[in-house]
Amino acid sequence: MTKYVSFQQIIKDQLNVPVQLLTSYVKLGLTETDMVLILQIHRFALENNNFPTPDELSAHLSIDEKECANILRKLIQKDLLLIEQLKNSKNQLTEAYSLNPLWEKLFKEEEVEERHEDGTIFILFEQEFGRPLSPFEIETINTWLDQDELPASLIKAGLRESVLMGKLNFKYIDRILREWKKKGIHTVEQAREASKSFHSATRGPKEQTKKRDTSFYYNWLEGED
Repeated sequence: MTKYVSFQQIIKDQLNVPVQLLTSYVKLGLTETDMVLILQIHRFALENNNFPTPDELSAHLSIDEKECANILRKLIQKDLLLIEQLKNSKNQLTEAYSLNPLWEKLFKEEEVEERHEDGTIFILFEQEFGRPLSPFEIETINTWLDQDELPASLIKAGLRESVLMGKLNFKYIDRILREWKKKGIHTVEQAREASKSFHSATRGPKEQTKKRDTSFYYNWLEGED
């Protein structure tokens, strides 16, 4: 007899993991083993076990209890894990792991990077245009950032594309960004692939055999500067 599987139960048992953790754990000095241990702590907390022992954790990992304890100690030393004292329903003190230091560091660094990138984009435009930006041009960039909610990295990619095409003006950059948005392009990688396809299609056979001019300030088709 086939066992009935409740898809509602499968969905209920999912573990939500921040994308930032998956994309930034290396920057925090974490290994894949550290990552899985963190996810196990997160899972135990959702199951109302806020202070699993190294033995309980290692039962779901490929490492032994001793190595598990060493990683826990390392996470605490790196200020990514905290042991808190809480009071239970009987007003008794209990200990609990808290991943708040990890989340705070992860998301604060993300915010700092975004603010830094948003700030440097104006400098980048002024460097490329060779002059201070006008109030209207500053407002245009702010519109891209705030109203259109375009990431600063994609706006920089639009600037690079306009340099590559020899059409350095705001109207052309705006047209590039709107065309990318219409095509569902949201990342620099997608924009780079679209640009490669466009330039390959528009170059003639003779032009394709010529060495591409790399004298531009940006050589973005080869990657980030």
